[in-house]
Amino acid sequence: MHVVDKSIYQERATEAQQRLKNRDLRDWPVVATALILNSPIWTEDQDFFGSGVPIWTTDRIHLFFESL
Repeated sequence: MHVVDKSIYQERATEAQQRLKNRDLRDWPVVATALILNSPIWTEDQDFFGSGVPIWTTDRIHLFFESL
C-alpha cells in the first residue's frame, strides 16, 4: 500500500466531489485517485456505488484480479 500525495489527485477534486454529491463528501479523495489512476475502487462503502467509477466488493474482487 502506498499513500498518494494530495498534489496528485487534487486536480480531480471538483469532479470527484460532483460524483459524490448527496453522499459522503469526505470520500472524494478516493474517487479522485481512482480517476487519476484509471483504477477501480475496492470497498463495501455504499457511498461509492453510482459514482461512475468501477467498484469491486470483497466477495467479487477475485474476479478483477483473475482478469489481470
